[in-house]
Amino acid sequence: MAFIGIPGIVYSFKLLPGFLAPPITVYFLKWLAETHLNIIQLQVSPWVFGPLCLFSYPLVFTARVQYQLWKDRRAARVRGAVIPPVVPASIGGIDKVIAGLRTGRNQYPAENLAILAKSLGTIFDLRILFENRFFTCEPEHLKIILATEFNHFEKGEDTRVIFEPLLGSGIFSADGDLWKFHRAMTRPFFKRDRISDFELFDRHSLEAISVLKDRLREGYPVDFQDLVSRFALDSSSEFLWGRNPHTLGSGLPFPPRSSAALRANATSATNKSNAFAAALNESQDVTMQRGALGAAWPLAEFWHDMLAKPLRVVYDFLDPILSETMARQNARPAEGKGVDVKQQVADREVQEGETLVEHLLHYVQDRNMLRDEILNISTAGRDTTACLLTFVVYMLTGHPKVLAKLREEILNTVGQTRAPTPDDFRDMKYLRAVLNETLRLYAPVPVNMRSTTAPVLMPSMTGGAPHYIPAKSKVIYSVLVMHRREDLWGPDALEWDPERFIDERLHKYLTPNPFIFLPFNAGPRICLGQQFAYHEASFFLVRLLQHVSDISLAPEAQPVPYIPRDPKDDPLGWKKNERATIRSHLTMYVEGGLWVTMKEAENTATA
Repeated sequence: MAFIGIPGIVYSFKLLPGFLAPPITVYFLKWLAETHLNIIQLQVSPWVFGPLCLFSYPLVFTARVQYQLWKDRRAARVRGAVIPPVVPASIGGIDKVIAGLRTGRNQYPAENLAILAKSLGTIFDLRILFENRFFTCEPEHLKIILATEFNHFEKGEDTRVIFEPLLGSGIFSADGDLWKFHRAMTRPFFKRDRISDFELFDRHSLEAISVLKDRLREGYPVDFQDLVSRFALDSSSEFLWGRNPHTLGSGLPFPPRSSAALRANATSATNKSNAFAAALNESQDVTMQRGALGAAWPLAEFWHDMLAKPLRVVYDFLDPILSETMARQNARPAEGKGVDVKQQVADREVQEGETLVEHLLHYVQDRNMLRDEILNISTAGRDTTACLLTFVVYMLTGHPKVLAKLREEILNTVGQTRAPTPDDFRDMKYLRAVLNETLRLYAPVPVNMRSTTAPVLMPSMTGGAPHYIPAKSKVIYSVLVMHRREDLWGPDALEWDPERFIDERLHKYLTPNPFIFLPFNAGPRICLGQQFAYHEASFFLVRLLQHVSDISLAPEAQPVPYIPRDPKDDPLGWKKNERATIRSHLTMYVEGGLWVTMKEAENTATA
């Protein structure tokens, strides 16, 4: 127990039996030969025995690796298939691991994978730490992974090793029956529109816009990414937990170089809700750093678990909310007593105004499972909406014609003061096109991963033999790379143009091949909150553009000024149109925040 907070020690003890087995076996064979085999007298020299013990593990490990490679090639030949091309690297791909640790956080999301796909094709093997890590950005392959052969793929043990410390056994890291149970519990909560959802969106949107306008009237730019993260956290928290953390009311940050920056930082540091949000962001950063090493991440945090401190802040914030909700729910008369739990999950209707925690308490009383579930869904709810709204506004700052057209549709449909309804959204085709085009170029989750439970054949898209993917293999896929492929979206694939979701390009590219657009995944694990995210983001944009008529970047407020990349350092052309630094942890974000100024609409300037 003394080593419980020292990841490297715990990990080393787990590896120890495998390291010691070969030299112990060598010693045992030497002892057996010298003491019990009397046919010949065998005395092994220490000069032979020592190196034999020392090199026994690498020899056995090498033999196992080579045997597995031979076995995979043989299995592929039997099926008339081939192993995908392997990315050239040093022994074990150590150079790729080191490069990833050094530059991973400073690279454009998925850029390195797209560069490799340009030279090796849309499927290849990264081969890191002597393990297969296949990558694909091919829609036909994603269709197999997410839908047609869904049962041959799972999140896998390696994903859980990385994500369980943060997300526990929640829906995003669970597999099998546990995942089905989580899915069945949560699905009813997202399956229909509720009046209370739109009332909640309206209340929090108007609060965010009021805070935004107050800061702009003070003469300061606003970090819009921070603003919508607070909006999404407050609204999703009330929606899921029944508790508003009031991060919007705790004071927005001032530009870092302003005289008020220190006061704003002090406010942020002492606010419990802001501390929770910051700890959640830090937890995500640590989790993604671990992803580069996979199961070997404890070696990079040998003496100190970097997730322990931020997770303690997260739990300290969530646990009182859970305790209060559980006590309130348990005090009510029992519902469905004597009814089979699985039948309850399938049949129960979510009541108007009921929170996710209140709904889940009908099926599970385990505090850890409840915490894991709300942490999974609230993280996804906050980050997806915040990411989408951030990049919509980022794009609108550079496309004033799109802003004008979008605002015209909003005012013609909803007017200048009325709150939108679901029926309004169905009529606002351009608004949906703006959201979809943003999701295409800035997919919230740029890279994802599955593990195979059985051998799988992936079709070759060039007419050659299919690709063989062995069982227990990691398969990485990137919708971001797929969404930016010119052969799938046309020669203007890197241009942000909402019209492509309305004009003839929609019918030319997307209609005949819907799997080229997967911002929310697909198949049985498609995002449950997809419609919620669309509605929440749509509602906020409608309210925002009722109040402001112009949006501009404020580069002077950026903590680190954006420096355009040399074309030689941008082989894909992904960064030529950027005006901010784009990064990713679990989701994409703008490094340093998205600092903007806005012009209030004339009819609301005095509101």
